[in-house]
Parts: sequence; C-alpha cells; structure tokens
Amino acid sequence: MTRTENITMTNGEFAHLGEGSVAYLRKVTSDELLGRFPNLGEIAPGMQLWALFAANGQPILLSDARDRALAGAMENDLITVAIH
Repeated sequence: MTRTENITMTNGEFAHLGEGSVAYLRKVTSDELLGRFPNLGEIAPGMQLWALFAANGQPILLSDARDRALAGAMENDLITVAIH
C-alpha cells in the first residue's frame, strides 16, 4: 500500500515557492511590458521580446533573443520554465 501525505502551505509560503531558484520565460510584446518593467523607458510598439520573471512574477530581464534570456537565467543559477 502506498502512503500519501498532504502538505498544507500558507498563502505566504506559497507566494515564496521557488523564490531564488525558479524563473519563467515568456514571449511578450513591447505593448504588454509598460506596467511590468517600470524602468523600461521608451520602446517601440509591437516588438516581440523575451522576458524572464522570478517565480513570484517580478521581472528579472528582457531580451530580444530567447537564448540571451536563457543565458541570463543560467548565469543566476535559475531553473527556467516556459509560459505559453
């Protein structure tokens, strides 16, 4: 017989799950970024970019190339997941 154990997490614990070790990579348009990257500055509308976000949704980096965004994650020892 297999024994399963339920683990209960608080909202605060869940919010910090993966913090410092997991990041997600997502293809975005420059139009989507206005509210997410407050220090972005001026950017042409309609550009296709790659954004790397921390597990809690905080922006880490922005790149015009997927491989550069992944390299940034590797430099920071982050495990990446792709969001479609």
